[in-house]
Amino acid sequence: MSSVVIYCRSGFENDAAAEITFHAAEQGFAGYVKAKPNTGYVIYECFDASHSDEIIKKVDFKNMVFARQWFAGTLLENMPVEDRVGEIVKAAIDFPLCSELRVETPDTNEGKELLTFCKKISTPLKKALEKQNTVLREPKANRPVMHIMFLTNNTAYVGHSYSYNNSPFFMGILRLRMPSDAPSRSTLKLDEAFNVFIPEKERESRVQAGMRSVDLGACPGGWTYQLVRRGMFVSAIDNGPMNDDLMETGQVKHFRADGFKYRPEKRNIQWLVCDMVEKPTKVTSLMIDWAVNAYATELIFNLKLPMKKRFDSVYECLTMIREELAKYGISYELQAKHLYHDREEVTVHLNVTKVPQNLYS
Repeated sequence: MSSVVIYCRSGFENDAAAEITFHAAEQGFAGYVKAKPNTGYVIYECFDASHSDEIIKKVDFKNMVFARQWFAGTLLENMPVEDRVGEIVKAAIDFPLCSELRVETPDTNEGKELLTFCKKISTPLKKALEKQNTVLREPKANRPVMHIMFLTNNTAYVGHSYSYNNSPFFMGILRLRMPSDAPSRSTLKLDEAFNVFIPEKERESRVQAGMRSVDLGACPGGWTYQLVRRGMFVSAIDNGPMNDDLMETGQVKHFRADGFKYRPEKRNIQWLVCDMVEKPTKVTSLMIDWAVNAYATELIFNLKLPMKKRFDSVYECLTMIREELAKYGISYELQAKHLYHDREEVTVHLNVTKVPQNLYS
């Protein structure tokens, strides 16, 4: 298997291509990218076929911003329609024993038309792979995942990823239901961020009722809604009007103020969230200020992307954060992701684990 197959949002192929090239080179691997606009996936071809498996082990998937999912794989073309299962099983004979089979497509209109076919072929395919001892009958933790990404009904990339370094979601997408009483569709972005960035086993302790939070640029309340539904008390900062139902909960205080100028009176904020429309470097500088001054413990914020050089823009902002926090001796965890519910933006999570007290005392 010489290919690293990467799923991304349609239209962001160049960004996903720049990203895998950057991370592969950083780890000392060489190859080239095959990417076509609006296909929803990118292929990184390794010059050394063994390196595809090494890349998906050594590059931390959490550091991949534009990749929804990835796997090391090989292309099967012109499979006989009467025996596609046989062709795939034969190609997978030397695969590591996998705990799960995911039969997927790129997230495009053409790909979605194949999903019914994918569901239909999944059962006979899984039975054949179980018989060959390539896929376990029952899922088992910490085992590889087998992926089949169909491009047409007789062409597919076949490969595997590692459960400790991939997306746990089918096609790399967390599907969420739009709440009927939410003030705006932007609410899904923060809901997805909590589910993607905070490990399930830690969610109860890190996202809980009674916590104090701040929503910068809150109007009309899409992100505030997610904080309220989790039982938090929210300071909603925006010069515009807030949703009446949210205000009636008694959990929200609305401050008509500029989100870039507002600062809390006390350092007792667990969560800061921010979805303001502004240049990404300006928002990043604001978030650094909140972190350095220990105004909040965890931050989730969106960076609105330029039309061109989106990869460069995101990595410039992430580098700013790393360099500034290192300068002040701050311990932290940082993730960024182009979430399914994002559009021309990337969502960033910053968990500030330790701030030297002399910085703000």
